[in-house]
Order: sequence, then structure tokens, then C-alpha cells
Amino acid sequence: MASESPVRHRQSPRRRSPSRSPSPRTKRLRRAQGERSREREDSRGRERERRREGDKDRTRRDVADVEVGDKRRRGGSGREETEERKRAGADDERQTRGRRQRSASPLDRSSRKSRRSPERAPASRHDEGSNARGSGEEPNDEDDSIAKMKAAEEALAAKKKEEPSFELSGKLAEETNRYRGIAILFNEPPEARKPNKRWRLYVFKDSEPLDEPLQLHRQSCYLFGRERRIADIPTDHPSCSKQHAVIQYREVTVEKPDGMVEKQVKPYLMDLGSTNKTYINKDPIEPQRYYELREKDTIKFGNSSREYVLLHEGSAE
Repeated sequence: MASESPVRHRQSPRRRSPSRSPSPRTKRLRRAQGERSREREDSRGRERERRREGDKDRTRRDVADVEVGDKRRRGGSGREETEERKRAGADDERQTRGRRQRSASPLDRSSRKSRRSPERAPASRHDEGSNARGSGEEPNDEDDSIAKMKAAEEALAAKKKEEPSFELSGKLAEETNRYRGIAILFNEPPEARKPNKRWRLYVFKDSEPLDEPLQLHRQSCYLFGRERRIADIPTDHPSCSKQHAVIQYREVTVEKPDGMVEKQVKPYLMDLGSTNKTYINKDPIEPQRYYELREKDTIKFGNSSREYVLLHEGSAE
């Protein structure tokens, strides 16, 4: 009979419980406990060093006192004793400061920075000025600035009260338009053009024609006046001004009866602020304004008896 082989029961391996990692709170607590223990050790070490330094300082002072006493016995002066004491105290203070700085650990420095109160912002100029006023100083600069501001406001108010003047001063023409050393009171406009028609001025005195007609088609403008150096057509009567009036040809847009639009060059008369005025068909015109001239218009300057009739080559006489 065969012997039965013993059955070996395999024991199942024990399940090991997985190791649990500490929670974040536990880690923070452990870290805080470690920092506290380090701070305690550092504070104890610093306390020991302070005690040692204090003992050394006391011994040095005792030695210094003994030396001073010996000097007194030997007949030393009081000034030397005080100087020696000051020197010894200064040396001790320097050494203690250096040791304290070297003994301070990084943790201690970080804790000091965290405990340190926030620095106060530097005082602004306004605060400094208020402090200066509170301390009793006289604010002369501020008074001067206030007075200047008031004066400027008063000047501005006075300018606003003045009524604006829209009259032509002639300064612009005087600076930009000079001919033969004389400032001309008139500048041609951008639309100035030479005429397409052959305009003429027929001169009459006491209803009688004088000389030949004046040709007015070679230039874009003609100046009338007593100043012969710049006048295109001189007017020698004493009632006429040196620069009395001007005939200016201008290109303008004209609408025809059929609704079409075209550009034409037409003559215009302007009085240059003369003393005795300019007349069109015996009616005075306002100065510094363009007046359109038409065929057979009669022009007079001042109190002169001469009359100028405007015609062109196609006019029926």
C-alpha cells in the first residue's frame, strides 16, 4: 500500500496593509513643530552667546577700571581716563554687533522680516508742505503763486470783456505784400484770373470824353490811387487816397438759364478804406467788400468830377 504523500498546505501570504502617507495637515504640523524647535535652539544659542559676551564685557570693563585706577594712582589726568573708557566701550559695542550679525541664522532673519511691520510710505510734497505750515514757517512761495494765479484770472476776464474787432488792420499785407518799398493794402484772392473779354474804362469829365480809353484786360487786377509808384491807374485829385480802390477779376461759378453751370471771369470793385469813398452809379460802396461790375457801370473816386464808364469790345456804344 502506497504511502500517501503529505499534502503541504501553502499558506497564503499575508496581505500587508499599505502604508498610509501623512496628510497635508500632519505635514504642516510637523513642519511647524520642527521650525519651533529650531527657533528655540537658536534662541538658546543666542542667549548663551549673549551671556558669554556680557561676561567678557564685564571682565574688560573691570580690567579697564583697574587700569584707570592704576593711572590715577600714577597721576594720570581725568581726560585720558574718559577717553580710554570711551574707546573701550566703542570697541566692545563694535565686537558685539559683529557677533550678533554673524550669529543670526537664515530662519531668524526670515522670521524677523515677517514680524517686521510694513514700512511707512515716504511723505509726499503735499504732506511736507502741510508739516511746514503747521510748524510755523511762513509760506511765501505759496502766497506768490496764489497772487500770480489771481492776476492771470483778472487779465483773462478783462480780455473777455473787451469786444472783438473784426476790422482789417493791414499788418498782414504790410508784412507780405510790398512793392518798391511801399506796403500794398490789398492781396489778390486765390480765384484771381485774367479776363477773357477786353474790358475798357472810358474817362469822362463834365460829360466830355478825355484821352483814350484805359485797357483793363492785360492784368488780373488794377489799383487806383494818388501813389504813382504803385498805382496802375493814378487818380491825382486831392480827395482821393494814396491807395483808393482796386478792380479785381475773379473766376466764379455761374448757373445758366438752362440749369447748366459754368465758370466765368468777372470784374469786381473794392474800396480799400478810402477817406472819401468810392461810388458805383452814384451810390457809395462799403470798404473791403467786392462789388460786381456790369457793363456800362459808372465809377467815381472821392470828390473828383471824373467818371469812369466800364465797357468791353463787344459793347454797343
